[in-house]
Formats: sequence, C-alpha cells, structure tokens
Amino acid sequence: MTETQTKKSISFDDFKAEVLNDYKLAVLSRECSLLGRREVLTGKAKFGIFGDGKEVPQLAMAKAFKNGDFRSGYYRDQTFMMAIGQLTVQQFFAGLYGHSDIEHDPMSGGRQMGGHFATHSLDENGNWKNLTQQKNSSADISPTAGQMPRLLGLAQASKIYRNVPGIDAEKFSVNGNEIAWGTIGNASTSEGLFFETINAAGVLQVPMVISVWDDEYGISVHARHQTTKENISEILKGFQRDEDNKGYEIIKVKGWDYPELVAAYEKASAIAREEHVPVLIHVHELTQPQGHSTSGSHERYKNTDRLSWEGEYDCIAQMRKWMLDNNIALEEDLEAIEKDAKKDVLEGKKAAWSAYTAPMKAEQQELVALLTNIASKSPNKVFIEKHANDLASIKEPIRKEVLTTARKVLRIIVNEDSRMQLAGWIKNYTEKIQPKYSSHLFSESDKSVYNVKPVAAEYGDNAEEVDGRVIIRDNFDAVFSRYPEALVFGEDCGNIGDVNQGLEGMQEKYGDFRVCDAGIREATILGQGIGMAMRGLRPIAEIQYLDYLLYAVQIMSDDLATLQYRTAGKQKAPLIIRTRGHRLEGIWHSGSPMGMIINALRGIHVLVPRNMTKAAGFYNTLLETDEPALIVECLNGYRLKEKMPANLGEFKTPVGVVETIREGNDITLVSYGSTLRLVEQAAKELAEAGIEAEIIDIQSLLPFDINHDIVKSVAKTNRLLVIDEDVPGGASAYILQKIVDEQDAYRYLDSKPEAMSAKAHRPAYGTDGDYFSKPSAEDIYEKVYAIMHEANPAKFPSLY
Repeated sequence: MTETQTKKSISFDDFKAEVLNDYKLAVLSRECSLLGRREVLTGKAKFGIFGDGKEVPQLAMAKAFKNGDFRSGYYRDQTFMMAIGQLTVQQFFAGLYGHSDIEHDPMSGGRQMGGHFATHSLDENGNWKNLTQQKNSSADISPTAGQMPRLLGLAQASKIYRNVPGIDAEKFSVNGNEIAWGTIGNASTSEGLFFETINAAGVLQVPMVISVWDDEYGISVHARHQTTKENISEILKGFQRDEDNKGYEIIKVKGWDYPELVAAYEKASAIAREEHVPVLIHVHELTQPQGHSTSGSHERYKNTDRLSWEGEYDCIAQMRKWMLDNNIALEEDLEAIEKDAKKDVLEGKKAAWSAYTAPMKAEQQELVALLTNIASKSPNKVFIEKHANDLASIKEPIRKEVLTTARKVLRIIVNEDSRMQLAGWIKNYTEKIQPKYSSHLFSESDKSVYNVKPVAAEYGDNAEEVDGRVIIRDNFDAVFSRYPEALVFGEDCGNIGDVNQGLEGMQEKYGDFRVCDAGIREATILGQGIGMAMRGLRPIAEIQYLDYLLYAVQIMSDDLATLQYRTAGKQKAPLIIRTRGHRLEGIWHSGSPMGMIINALRGIHVLVPRNMTKAAGFYNTLLETDEPALIVECLNGYRLKEKMPANLGEFKTPVGVVETIREGNDITLVSYGSTLRLVEQAAKELAEAGIEAEIIDIQSLLPFDINHDIVKSVAKTNRLLVIDEDVPGGASAYILQKIVDEQDAYRYLDSKPEAMSAKAHRPAYGTDGDYFSKPSAEDIYEKVYAIMHEANPAKFPSLY
C-alpha cells in the first residue's frame, strides 16, 4: 500500500477513510448476497447467483477504473458495480425480483436474472450519451466466456481512436486512453472463447485487463478437472512479454490481500492505459461462501478442510483482520459498519419489493373492481365473483394471474353485453404491459432501418459493364471516404483485398487500422465488431464464407442479437457482418444454413442480395442506421457483369422490401440470392410452354416483406412456389409461414402452396454436386409444370 499512498500523496486520515469506505461497500455487498439467497429460498425471487467471496478484489479493480473505461464481465461483479456508483442496494434487489421497469432495474428492466450488469450508453431517444464522462459496463450474458470476444472489441476501439485521425471521438474516447476490463471465473477459462480472445489480444496489443476470479471450482468441479496444472497464469506464461517479444503482462495476486490487490490493479491500469499492452491478473485463493448459486449447496462437494480454509481466508474476514492488525480501525468501528450494512440492505430490499409489487397490486384491484361491476349485471354472477374473489385473495399477485383471470372470465360472458367492456380492458392492458417484456428487439429510434429512404442506383448513358466485385469495391471506397469511423477486418481482408478482390487496394488507401487482416478466429472477429460498435465505431466484420459463420453463431445469437432487447434499448452495437455463400460445390463452402441463421439471430437483420449492386446498397443503408445486420453476398456473383452505378455510396437498398423482377399471371415464384438466376432461367423456359411466372426477390429474410407485397402477387396468380437452397424445412418453412399464415395468402390459393429446397445433405464436391444437391433450373421447371398440370391437366399433360 506504500506505493499507492506515495503516488496519491494522501494523508493517513484520508487513507483510513478510503479503506473504511471500501470495507463498508464489501460488507454491504456481502449482506446483499446473503439476504438475496434467502429471498430466493423463500420464493420471492426465482434464482440467485451472487458475488460473495469476490468483494475485495473487485474494490481494487474499481479504484483503477476510470471514466470512459468499459467492463465486459462475469455475473458475480456486483461489488464492482456498487463501487463505481452504478448499482444501489435497491437496484440489486429489483434485479433479483425481475422488476420490469428500467427505472427500477437499470441493468435490464427485468429481462435478465440478477448478477447481469449494464450501464446506459443511450439516452431516451436511442442517441449516444457521452461515454467518456461515465463509467461503462457492457451488458452481461450468461454463457460462460461469452463476454470475452466483445471485450476484445471494446479494447480495440481505444487502439483505433488513438491511431486513426479524422474520427469524431468526442463522446467515445480521449486519445484512446480507455481500458476494457474483463472478468471471468477460473473454470470458464477452459472455454475456447477465452483462449481465442487471449491470443487475439496478444496479437493486436490492445488495452485490455482480464481478471480471473479463481476459487478453485466450476460449480462442483475442481480446478484439476478444468485447467492444466490447475493454474491458468502458469499455463499462460508463454504469453508473458519480454524485451524482444510483445505479449501480455501477467500478474498473480491473492484474492484476500487488500493492499497487494490495490497495487496489482494500479500497475495493470498504468500498463494497459499508457502502453496499450494487455494484462492478465490471476486473482487466486478466493472463496465462494454460498456456493455457485441458489440451486445447491457447496457443502456437497467441498470437504471439511476446504470449508475451514474458506472460513479463515474469506476476503472480507482477511481485510477485517488486516485493518485491526494495522490500527486502521477498532473492533467497535467495524461492528458499527457491519450493523449499519445489515440495516441498509434490509431497508433497500423492502423498498425494492414494495416498488416491484405496488403496480401489480394496483392492476389487481382495478380488474377486481371491473369484474365485480360486471358480475352485478350478469346471469353468471356466481362464477364471475369466484374468479374476482380468487384474484383478490392473492396477497402478492403477478401479472400472469391478473391477465389469466380476465381472459377466463371473458369466456364466461362471451354472449353478454359486458363482453366488449372486458375485452377492451384486456386489449388495453396487454398493449400497455406487453412492451415491458417485448420491446427493443430492434431499434426504436429515428435511426431504425425503416426510416432510411431508399435511393435507386443511377446509371449514365454509357454505363460500363463491370465485374460485380468492382461495384462492391468502389462502393466500399466511397463508404470509407464518407465515414471515417467505418472499418473492415477479417481473414484476407487487408493485404490482398479479400479473397474475391472486393476490397482491392483499400488497405493501401485507408491504412491497416481501417482495412485489416485477422487471424482464423471467427468468434473473436465478431467480438471485435460488437465491442467497437458499442463504442461508436462502424465496424464491418467479415466472415470469409457463410459456412464459417457457425463458429460465431453463439456470439451473434447470445450477445449481438439480444443487446438492445436485454438492455431495454439502453445499449446498441450497429455492427455489419459481411459474408458470402451459396451455389458452390463442396461440403464446406456451399452451405446455406439460412433456417438456422434466421431462427438463431432474431434481433439482427438478415439480408440476402441477389447481386453486388443490391449488396452495396444494403451497406449504404445500414451505415445510416443503428442496427446490426448480416449481409450474405452471392459467392458466384463477383465475376458476373453488372452496370456500374454513377452514385456509388449513395444508392440505398431498402430493408424488408421485396422486389418483383418478372411479371406473370400463372404462379408466384419466391426466392433470393444466387438461386434467383436459376428461377429466371426456368421462367423463360416455362413461358415457352405457356406458363407465365411472376418472380419475387425476397432481398431480406429478417425483416420479411414488411409491405406484404407477396400476397398481392398470390392474389393475382393464385399459386405459390418457394424456391430455396437451404435444407428441407429450413428457410422455406419460415417463408411459407410468413406468406400463407401471416399474410393470409391461403385465401387466394387454388393450388397447394409448395416449397422446393435442397437435399438434406450438404452438396457433394464433384462438378455435378450442385446439380444433384440443390434446386436446378430443370427441377424448378418441372415443379411449376406439375402444379399447372394439377390445375389444368388438359393443357399441361403430365411430364412423367
């Protein structure tokens, strides 16, 4: 502690006051954990996972944490959040109860279980706050090590802000001085995402400090089953930097040693902040006094000796002993602090419970009064009153009980005049309450994709026919010139300008911070994008092929897709993910797992342009929005000729809007991407047989046909065929549901709606693999012909 005192030049009284305040916070946090567990076990809360045993190291981390810094953490960091002033006792319990009001539970508005922390990066209109003037926490997720890829991007943003001129960084960075602080449990370091992030950060040399909270267990499984040598810092020694090689600074410190912890975090902060060198702090000899969570007891898997050691080396107990040994406090001083903490936590818990239950009790009383009034005029009075009395007897109702009662009574009075009164109440109640649980899956700000006006590509009189890759390349050139905060990165993106030359010459022109290569590590490429987007940059993360997206789907699904939703609109990451796929031979480069993608990525727009002009238009659109999106470019489209637009960087493809690319009256053919070329070929051949097909390009799978234009076509043709290269039951099932069910196209159908997909297996590599694995022009022709034969066998006799 001597070094810390010297640097700050504080008096002993000031030092003592600071230490006592730290102790008060530690005890306050511990009491929250203890009382929180009891709230779960008595049924008031559903589940509890707490930060007990980690209080003292988190206090040390908080001391080094500055305005503008970001945390990407672990669900046990409650003490840290309290120490940086972003979590009160009442808010802690509001989160435990799942209070659906973001004002009461600012972490997630009841959308995440307790222990998942976030700060507000956005104002009430969805605009960026000044992140340099506040301490920031990116919103936690439960999947172990899932926070690590995002941590990499949060740290890399500082590198970009420090080294790339011309970016408006006023709200986001002060010369790249910000640190991204990561926390993770020792068992979770077994996950591949941890090691991928460690390696990437060492390569990139970004200001990142990772704290490993090591209490020797992963739930009930001891470290000997988790980590080689049972020691994460020992096995990472090869990452330690030296005079000749860049790498990490690795620090190991006991989790119960308050003065050493403060010194360790101060050292880590200086290295990362000033030198942009990543630091790993292995905080070992920690305890977990209540076990992993409220789901069980640690006495089941810890022996007597371990439990005895944990009692003695509990970090708060050791801090208390250190304070007494060094005459920083008297026994009675500490007892007073401990007594006050118990009182404060109890009062905060009561206030949180009252605030949580009050609105539901008011809703209960409102419905009971309405039902009582309805009952007084109803021949079913006895039955209605029973429901009303049952609801009124519930001491602490939840909304499910309120709405269930109303809906059951509605059935009873379905033939009575009062039905409309109750139905109106149910409708109004649902419209008021549902957003508390369902809002902000997508942006609700004025930067939503729906607010971007489409702009058509313009062509000169002598527009040149060029390879599609030239259009995408030159549009990127216009984008990077217009948006200094835009950057792209991925495997082979930089030096060679991507494998299809869509970024040819861009690194030379814009530098290797903005157009850069990345290692073979898809999950952390996505993580880089998420973290940088959360700090105001406009990253484009490239995944070389659509199949490779599977490495990153977990990050995209659990983190990126849920970000706005799980923060109730208080954080965003407008990341653009660029990839390419479809219609190439071979198991590994030809996959079209669109059904998996669209069902795992709700919260991310999924765009499937048929050519490079449409793709370029999507990039231009998205850069004016604040939403994440995946763009799947056609892998076989880079060498196909297209006209060069005259307004590069300006034309915009609308999101969620379909395009009719061929008019017809006999059948509606719906498809997207590369398959459309085969559909067009088949349509020409069908026309020769007297069948005029209307072709609709979906363009966007998420969102899907927001204007319901496809049903208008079906109303004209009375027949529908969806052509898709996903597996049977994949994206085609989703498309049919949208058209037939959501758009009510069934009302206009004279023939069974059908879907044509690829085979259930992946395409074979041989030259004929595509033809025999995915829909061909002949397949499409014969399927359409068969539908027309069923409708008019005389005109269209059976082919087979």
